[in-house]
Amino acid sequence: MTKATIARIWRGRVPADRADEYQAYNYEVGTRPLIEKALGVQQLREDRDGETLFMTISYWESFEAMSRFTGADPSDVHHLERDPEFLIELPASVQVLHIKASHGDTGGERS
Repeated sequence: MTKATIARIWRGRVPADRADEYQAYNYEVGTRPLIEKALGVQQLREDRDGETLFMTISYWESFEAMSRFTGADPSDVHHLERDPEFLIELPASVQVLHIKASHGDTGGERS
Protein backbone atom coordinates (compact mmCIF):
# COMPACT_ATOMS: atom_id res chain seq x y z
CA MET A 1 0.00 0.00 0.00
CA THR A 2 1.16 3.49 -0.82
CA LYS A 3 0.29 6.04 1.83
CA ALA A 4 -0.27 9.75 1.26
CA THR A 5 2.15 11.98 3.13
CA ILE A 6 1.37 15.25 1.31
CA ALA A 7 -1.86 17.17 0.64
CA ARG A 8 -1.94 19.90 -2.02
CA ILE A 9 -4.79 22.37 -1.59
CA TRP A 10 -5.99 24.81 -4.27
CA ARG A 11 -8.73 27.40 -3.69
CA GLY A 12 -10.61 29.62 -6.12
CA ARG A 13 -13.74 31.80 -6.06
CA VAL A 14 -16.24 32.33 -8.87
CA PRO A 15 -19.40 34.45 -9.14
CA ALA A 16 -22.38 32.41 -7.92
CA ASP A 17 -24.12 32.57 -11.29
CA ARG A 18 -21.16 30.79 -12.96
CA ALA A 19 -20.57 28.17 -10.25
CA ASP A 20 -22.22 25.20 -11.95
CA GLU A 21 -20.46 25.93 -15.24
CA TYR A 22 -17.08 26.28 -13.52
CA GLN A 23 -17.61 23.13 -11.47
CA ALA A 24 -18.11 21.09 -14.65
CA TYR A 25 -15.12 22.72 -16.36
CA ASN A 26 -12.85 22.38 -13.32
CA TYR A 27 -13.76 18.71 -12.95
CA GLU A 28 -13.11 17.81 -16.59
CA VAL A 29 -9.93 19.83 -17.10
CA GLY A 30 -8.46 20.05 -13.59
CA THR A 31 -9.73 17.23 -11.40
CA ARG A 32 -10.01 14.34 -13.88
CA PRO A 33 -6.25 14.38 -14.71
CA LEU A 34 -5.48 14.39 -10.97
CA ILE A 35 -7.67 11.33 -10.42
CA GLU A 36 -5.41 9.35 -12.74
CA LYS A 37 -2.16 10.36 -10.97
CA ALA A 38 -2.79 11.31 -7.34
CA LEU A 39 -3.51 8.83 -4.56
CA GLY A 40 -6.81 10.63 -3.97
CA VAL A 41 -8.64 13.80 -4.93
CA GLN A 42 -11.47 15.77 -3.38
CA GLN A 43 -13.33 18.61 -5.10
CA LEU A 44 -15.21 20.72 -2.56
CA ARG A 45 -17.71 23.56 -3.04
CA GLU A 46 -19.14 26.19 -0.69
CA ASP A 47 -21.96 28.38 -1.99
CA ARG A 48 -21.84 31.81 -0.40
CA ASP A 49 -23.78 35.04 -0.88
CA GLY A 50 -22.84 36.14 -4.39
CA GLU A 51 -19.86 33.82 -4.86
CA THR A 52 -18.86 30.18 -4.69
CA LEU A 53 -15.61 28.86 -3.23
CA PHE A 54 -14.04 25.81 -4.83
CA MET A 55 -11.32 23.78 -3.18
CA THR A 56 -9.42 20.88 -4.69
CA ILE A 57 -7.35 18.68 -2.41
CA SER A 58 -5.04 16.10 -3.92
CA TYR A 59 -3.11 13.52 -1.92
CA TRP A 60 0.40 12.41 -2.83
CA GLU A 61 2.97 9.92 -1.59
CA SER A 62 5.72 12.55 -1.75
CA PHE A 63 6.76 15.97 -3.03
CA GLU A 64 8.67 14.16 -5.79
CA ALA A 65 5.49 12.36 -6.93
CA MET A 66 3.71 15.71 -7.26
CA SER A 67 6.68 17.07 -9.23
CA ARG A 68 6.50 14.17 -11.68
CA PHE A 69 2.85 15.02 -12.36
CA THR A 70 3.19 18.81 -12.65
CA GLY A 71 6.56 18.83 -14.42
CA ALA A 72 7.51 21.80 -12.24
CA ASP A 73 7.43 22.98 -8.65
CA PRO A 74 4.08 21.64 -7.33
CA SER A 75 3.87 24.46 -4.80
CA ASP A 76 3.43 26.85 -7.74
CA VAL A 77 -0.10 27.58 -8.96
CA HIS A 78 -0.92 25.98 -12.30
CA HIS A 79 -3.94 27.85 -13.67
CA LEU A 80 -6.33 26.16 -16.05
CA GLU A 81 -6.68 27.82 -19.45
CA ARG A 82 -10.14 29.27 -18.75
CA ASP A 83 -9.55 30.21 -15.09
CA PRO A 84 -9.22 33.95 -15.90
CA GLU A 85 -12.68 33.80 -17.50
CA PHE A 86 -14.31 32.30 -14.39
CA LEU A 87 -12.34 33.18 -11.27
CA ILE A 88 -12.92 36.41 -9.36
CA GLU A 89 -9.15 36.57 -8.89
CA LEU A 90 -6.42 34.14 -9.84
CA PRO A 91 -5.03 32.42 -6.75
CA ALA A 92 -1.45 33.43 -6.03
CA SER A 93 -0.55 30.22 -4.24
CA VAL A 94 -1.51 26.71 -3.22
CA GLN A 95 -0.89 25.01 0.10
CA VAL A 96 1.32 21.96 0.31
CA LEU A 97 0.91 20.33 3.71
CA HIS A 98 2.47 17.29 5.36
CA ILE A 99 -0.15 14.81 6.58
CA LYS A 100 0.54 13.87 10.19
CA ALA A 101 -2.62 11.86 10.92
CA SER A 102 -5.40 10.49 8.73
CA HIS A 103 -8.45 8.33 9.28
CA GLY A 104 -11.12 7.06 6.93
CA ASP A 105 -11.45 7.26 3.17
CA THR A 106 -9.66 10.54 2.47
CA GLY A 107 -7.42 9.41 -0.34
CA GLY A 108 -4.75 8.41 2.13
CA GLU A 109 -3.98 4.93 0.82
CA ARG A 110 -3.97 3.00 -2.44
CA SER A 111 -3.28 -0.69 -2.78
